[in-house]
Amino acid sequence: MVQKKRFAAAVAVALAIALTGHSAAAQQNSITVFAAASMKNALDDVDAAFSKTNGVKVVASYDASSALIKQIEAGAPADVFVSADLKWMDYGVQKKVIKNDTRVNLLGNTLVLIAPKDSKVGNVTIGPGFDLAKLAGDGRIATGDVRAVPVGIYAKEALEKLGVWASVASKMAMTANVRAALILVARGEAPFGIVYSTDAKVEPGVKIVATFPENTHPPIIYPVAATTNARPATAAYLAFLRSSTARTIFQRYGFAVLAKPTS
Repeated sequence: MVQKKRFAAAVAVALAIALTGHSAAAQQNSITVFAAASMKNALDDVDAAFSKTNGVKVVASYDASSALIKQIEAGAPADVFVSADLKWMDYGVQKKVIKNDTRVNLLGNTLVLIAPKDSKVGNVTIGPGFDLAKLAGDGRIATGDVRAVPVGIYAKEALEKLGVWASVASKMAMTANVRAALILVARGEAPFGIVYSTDAKVEPGVKIVATFPENTHPPIIYPVAATTNARPATAAYLAFLRSSTARTIFQRYGFAVLAKPTS
């Protein structure tokens, strides 16, 4: 009986060691990416291509850049952070949760005004004094939270530059991230929205009625970097984001590729 117990204990210990080794190997063969919500469709395709090429699983989490970097700061186990603006990447560097020497400005985007697909509103011209308040009437204008979400910050800066922010501030329907704003417009719950052109491109329920001039807001730049706790496979992933394969995918979804290619 004693020998059987010892044998069972030895088997249990061996199994625990094997499982621990397997778990460690699985962790080394995967990475976690926290990325701006507007990147979901394109980055899902890029991640699939990376996994197929490198055999490394990518687990992606999408939300507003502001929410994601705060989660990383709080200890969330991310290996890569992709922000929709420079501000929140700077924040991560300041909080010492981002490896600044891995940081690259990866992509660019444009800011657009959208309406539901069946809206009677046609093309709109955006310029100084643009009367967005009159255009919206009793309706709301959906965009990200102008206090924290990058698309909302860009939107407010553009509307301030155009001199119309004061007239539309009370009409803004501020959401947790850009995709939430996109959904409000697609469902007809808001007659207008301010999102990125890449968002409008992947949502059949909306149409672009105007593009904000580039001089009305700072350049829309998506920086990417490894976190301070990044696993070894992260380096290969960051390199892949700058590959010709990734470039083709990003461009197909309407992003401007800013980073110099690695291959």
